[in-house]
Amino acid sequence: MLSHRYVFVGGLHRSGTSLVARLIAGLPGVAAITDAPVPENEGVYLQGAIAHTALHGAPMRFATDPGQHHAEDSACNRLETRQRIEADWAPHFGPGHWRVEKSPVNLTRMRLYQQLFPLSQFVVVTRHPEAVAMASAKWVDLAPGVMLTHWLDAHDIVADDLRHLHSALVLRYEDLVADPARAVARLAAFLQVATSAPVTDVHDGNARYAGHARLDEAQSRRAAPWGYGAGMSVLPTRLYVRHALRSVREQVASCPASSAVACGPE
Repeated sequence: MLSHRYVFVGGLHRSGTSLVARLIAGLPGVAAITDAPVPENEGVYLQGAIAHTALHGAPMRFATDPGQHHAEDSACNRLETRQRIEADWAPHFGPGHWRVEKSPVNLTRMRLYQQLFPLSQFVVVTRHPEAVAMASAKWVDLAPGVMLTHWLDAHDIVADDLRHLHSALVLRYEDLVADPARAVARLAAFLQVATSAPVTDVHDGNARYAGHARLDEAQSRRAAPWGYGAGMSVLPTRLYVRHALRSVREQVASCPASSAVACGPE
């Protein structure tokens, strides 16, 4: 039995996964990968158990690639995979009951990681598809409409994968930047740890992308269940949280909107 548990953070590139991982790492009892010689301290680059080359994890490509979707029937669902990942990651984590690992490709590995690490929990970060498309444009040569469709196709896969997970929280970037303290309180409640110090240095970056890509009518219908509409609009949506304990689910959902909110266990 491991002495620690993992919380895996995943989402499309430019969705805010690094920000969410940083906030989780600031919670008491959480260890994170820091100062690693890899982009964004992403654990995917620090392990050799699951192939990750230039052909893997590409923005606007990986999330809909069947070859990169690892579920229960993955060839990597083996004890050797778990042991290799543990050995490769161990030097990069300090002490802590929780270990937070953030890599965008976690979005397509959640079902496998649940098999390898049964007590793990998952945080999926979403951001408006119009913002994600334009923020990713510097990396890929794709038309805005193609990138918007990729976002929608990817999240259709995510929606199905979420049904298979025991413990998962979907956190919208827009909700986080609107009320960082509430978002952190929800994360703390989800992990059953105390809340951290007041959150600082969180800014809404969506405005810079407004007007550059727009969901069409059909795309807007597909994005609506996630709380997104055309023209960077954010719609009311029900918080998605799944956990074995009803008390945890209720605590996460009931965190009030407040700059001084505290919902996690003291």
